[in-house]
Amino acid sequence: MGDMLANIAVNAASDYYNLETKMQNLKRKLELLNCQEADVVARLGEEECLPGKRRKHVVQYWLSEVVSKQKEFESLEADVNQNRRAWRVSLAKRADKMFEEVTILTDQGAFSEGVVLAVSETIKEKFVTAEWKGQGFKEKFHGVWTYLLGNGVSSIGIYGMGGVGKTTLAQCIYNELKNENLFYGNIFWFTVSQDLNIYKLQNDIGKALNLDLFDEDDEHKRAAKLGWALERRKKFVLILDDVWNSFPYQKIGISPSHAEYEFKMIVISRSLEVCLKMECQECLKVDILSDEEAWELFMNKHSNGKELPPKVKEIAREVVKECAGLPLAIVTMAGSLRGVVDIREWRDALEELKESCVGQDDMENKVFPILLWSFNRLRDPILKSCFLYCSLYPEDFHINRYELIQNFISEEMMERRTSRQAYFDQGHKILNKLVNVCLLETWGGEHVKMHDLIRDMALKITKDKWMVKAGLQLKEIPKEQEWKEDLDKVSLMRNNINNIWSVASPKCPKLSTLLLNFCPLKSIPDSFFLHMRGLHVLNLSNTLIEYLPNSISGLEELNALLLGGCQRLKFVPPLENLKALKELDLSYTGIKEIPRGVESLTNLKCLDTIRSCIRKIPTGILQGLSLQRLSLPTRMRIPIDEVAGLKQLEEFYGKFHSMHDFNIFIKSRPSDGKLNFFHILVGKDIIYEKKLFFQRFEVKRVTFGKDSLKKGKRGKDEIMLPRNVDFLMFDRCGLCSCLFDDIQGLNSATELKTCSVYEEGIVCILRMSLEMEQPMVEEEQQSSLMPLYYLEDLNLQKLPNFIGLIRWEVAPAVAPLPRGLFSHLRKLLVVQCGKIKKLLPRSLVQNLHNLNELIVGSCAKLEEIIGDEESDGGFSAESNTVITLPRLKILDLRDLPELEIIYKGTIICDSIKKIHMERITKVRKVPFSLPPLAVTAMKEDEGGWWDSLEWEQPNANRVL
Repeated sequence: MGDMLANIAVNAASDYYNLETKMQNLKRKLELLNCQEADVVARLGEEECLPGKRRKHVVQYWLSEVVSKQKEFESLEADVNQNRRAWRVSLAKRADKMFEEVTILTDQGAFSEGVVLAVSETIKEKFVTAEWKGQGFKEKFHGVWTYLLGNGVSSIGIYGMGGVGKTTLAQCIYNELKNENLFYGNIFWFTVSQDLNIYKLQNDIGKALNLDLFDEDDEHKRAAKLGWALERRKKFVLILDDVWNSFPYQKIGISPSHAEYEFKMIVISRSLEVCLKMECQECLKVDILSDEEAWELFMNKHSNGKELPPKVKEIAREVVKECAGLPLAIVTMAGSLRGVVDIREWRDALEELKESCVGQDDMENKVFPILLWSFNRLRDPILKSCFLYCSLYPEDFHINRYELIQNFISEEMMERRTSRQAYFDQGHKILNKLVNVCLLETWGGEHVKMHDLIRDMALKITKDKWMVKAGLQLKEIPKEQEWKEDLDKVSLMRNNINNIWSVASPKCPKLSTLLLNFCPLKSIPDSFFLHMRGLHVLNLSNTLIEYLPNSISGLEELNALLLGGCQRLKFVPPLENLKALKELDLSYTGIKEIPRGVESLTNLKCLDTIRSCIRKIPTGILQGLSLQRLSLPTRMRIPIDEVAGLKQLEEFYGKFHSMHDFNIFIKSRPSDGKLNFFHILVGKDIIYEKKLFFQRFEVKRVTFGKDSLKKGKRGKDEIMLPRNVDFLMFDRCGLCSCLFDDIQGLNSATELKTCSVYEEGIVCILRMSLEMEQPMVEEEQQSSLMPLYYLEDLNLQKLPNFIGLIRWEVAPAVAPLPRGLFSHLRKLLVVQCGKIKKLLPRSLVQNLHNLNELIVGSCAKLEEIIGDEESDGGFSAESNTVITLPRLKILDLRDLPELEIIYKGTIICDSIKKIHMERITKVRKVPFSLPPLAVTAMKEDEGGWWDSLEWEQPNANRVL
């Protein structure tokens, strides 16, 4: 006993006197780790440029751990520098522990098996194109396709007048290249537009190639880097849309040396001359439609090919003739007349068209009256105003729906509503109508876009009262004489304007909207706003401005002051005079304090401060406000009593540091209302926290961070959830055993669509126990497990104790699976789950009829993908039966050294598109009955494994 105490005393003394030495050793070890981190980042930069490569999840996790250790060291170093003697022994022990952890990280960072994975380069996003395709279209498609697959032509030009269908043709080619997985999936689309910006185009191409060019300003060096990245691809297709002016290929990295690779370029332009100057070897003209093709397209768009009454049909054919074979005009006209049945309306439409087209000989001029007629048919002034507003954005710009509707609200363009949800519902209805009448195009679901001819028409309508010079690369603000007194809206967004001193004080008393966002603007003279007292919306977001002029305080009619993304912004003048202000955006700014006077803005509905430098909101600021939307910095300790008191809140984005505060907030929501949109973090340490708020529009997401749900830390607090949450993430939050046992509140999450779990203690998702023996009405059982019936995406990663989705504590015959469990699941991802041996019980697979993707990787002990539970009481006797996964498209199996069986029987997959198997050499049989025309890709390992595989169909491995 004495010796033990003596040893403890000696160790303590050693820790006390050697603290500085331990810290120096730790610092050197950490410096070595940082060097290793730099090497790994360099390797990633080199290898991620290669086709079909992306970084491993374990590498990304390692990088985040390195950053975490650096922060931990800084905290330890700060404690040591306080020089408190009583702490020296404990600080030394912390240094020892951290030294061990850093050593482990250093060993792990070798990544001898590489830092990237081979993945399919097939991009999921494809263009939504018209289903109708005439004979002329098919001939042009075949011509381009022949050149693409042949060896004699590397550059192809597609030209024709605006609205004739050039882009649609190229989009169909792009989609087909994606479908066929040609050129290793390296198919790239870039929209150039009328105002050629080489710098932006280089950035867009670099982004597509995973190449960061933002630290390089020299155009020639940027082009050289692009050339290097393209050479490593070897096979690729570049499609350049809407090219108005020619430029040397060398500026985007294309050089004569690329001729030795399988490289193709498609240039889309209105001008044959541009195509020739771009050195296109073959040029195809897209012509207007024949009379019969024009009629077929009109009928397809108007009534899906259904016959019209004979007398109406006669007039309709005349209407189509007025469109002069131009697809854009035909589609727009068909959309405008959709649903019209009265022959008198048809006659009236024809008469108006004939009158408006008189004297218009030039084809492109002739289309304007047709488009204008479609605009005038909108009738509703709200629809017209919202349509015209879209022209304030640059040409070919993809406008985010959420942002656009938010602008409609700020501009007070829509009918009044009592809630933001009602406003957004109305906004989506308006945009859908504009899409349905073909005045807007939908783009990727979340964006809309104006065809450039339609935008030109909109600008003609507004030219007297609007000044629109968006995205024109202007370096100076328009001259003072261009600022007319009766201007209503001015859009100078997305230019290169860095100062506006040349125009001291524009006299625009009627100006309601001024958009200067996304300009490198550094300052604004105080006099600039003196004669803009009627301003309603001022958008200075994403500029380089540091100080707002004091004259802002005089804009008493201002509804929206948008400063988001002004990272250098340090000062905003007092705002107490802006009584009409409804929206104040300070997100992503350098502002450290809430501006003076905010507490008196009783009309304020939206206050955004996420990712600003504000650390505290003074007591009482929020109490007098009727906010409907609020976002707060994640580093701020939220004043929970004041936030909970915001009963009208419909949108909230921020972080609660404890489960207790989160529950107070959830309980405070009125029973007759709910949060419509939210992204809430709970806990103090959340991995990738900064990235989580990059996309925050219209989400319903909760993320639980490290130890936030750990028993003992959350006290007696039950875990509550918003009923409409559709995305849950559990990130090392302290759960153990069964997810549904730990979180009773999951039963109420009836709209849950996505669930991601990164949790060391989790063993299973659902436990089937003796309790299940008790008789339960089916509806009651379904209600208790409701989220699992409608869950669509389940991501399970880094679960070292996970043994399966379902854990039976009794025989399945005693506690059978509820019918329909996981029946809406579309994607299942299971990665780095070291204990699991059997992934899916066969009794569950019959419910997975909506499963599209099954991705399994790095599960060291996994032996079987589909099998029977060990406690199934002889159920395995039928394990060789046929099962069906009717919607499975992707099966991806990697790094599964013990996997022997995918399934003992046969799996029928009529929708399968891709099977990827890598480093699973114990598998001997592939049990799929494949469709005869399946587009299936395989990854072959070395050692003859491929040829040794036994297939359900003869010679399958030779034809895939």
